[in-house]
Order: sequence, then structure tokens, then C-alpha cells
Amino acid sequence: MIEPRKLGLDVGDRTIGVAVSDPFGWTAQGVTTIRRSSLSEDLAQLKKIYEEYQATIMVVGIPRNMNGTYGPQSEKVKEFIGQIREAMEVEIVEWDERLSTRMAERSLIEGDMRRDKRKKVIDTVAAVCILQGYLDYKQHHKE
Repeated sequence: MIEPRKLGLDVGDRTIGVAVSDPFGWTAQGVTTIRRSSLSEDLAQLKKIYEEYQATIMVVGIPRNMNGTYGPQSEKVKEFIGQIREAMEVEIVEWDERLSTRMAERSLIEGDMRRDKRKKVIDTVAAVCILQGYLDYKQHHKE
């Protein structure tokens, strides 16, 4: 059964990694890394991708400390989520992204990717990890 697509976002100060679910909602694939420039441009690029894939949900990684508390970066991401909601009508799921960047880096290292190339795709792969975690959770917790 074909499901509405979901976007996964790894939001950072300089970049936003973007991933999308497959039409069945089983796997996440990397789409792009948005180089942040201005709020309006960042939101315009996100909206374009959201509409291109006809997504219905954005799964946004929320960075948390290992003890589960929220730090300063979490507040920045939550503020950006509020700005997304003001710019477009979209359902947003906040997803614990602890260790997503480390998982992404480990998979790229295991894939024998050179450091300079890893830097270019790490945020997109982190978005894949965030979205895949959400998809796996939904698969195993169907109501």
C-alpha cells in the first residue's frame, strides 16, 4: 500500500540535511543538504522539496544531551520548527536525534568514504538516520 511520504530533517546552524521516505514508508533516502543562507530562502527550499515529494509529515531531529535534557541547539531547532509552521501548513514530528550524526559518520567510514567527501553528505545521511528511526518505530508500533 502506498503511503504519503515523509521528510526527515537534520537542522544545523549552517546546513539542513533532508531525507524522504519511499512510497511504502519502509525506507529513507537522502535528498540533499541545504546550505543555509537566510530564513526566507531556507523555508522556500524546504517548501519546494516538501511539495515536490508531496510529503505530509516532516520528522525533525531534536538534539538532546545523553541524559535526555535539551541544550541550546535544541532551542534553536525548536525555534526553526515554529518558523516552518508559520510558513506552511505541515504536520511536524519532533524526533530524538541523539547519535544520528555519529551513526551517519560511522556508516560513511565503513563505506570507505574519504573525509572531504563525508563532510559534503554527513547532514543528509544524518537526516536519513533520523527518518529511518521514525519509520522503523512506526512499523513496529502500528495501532
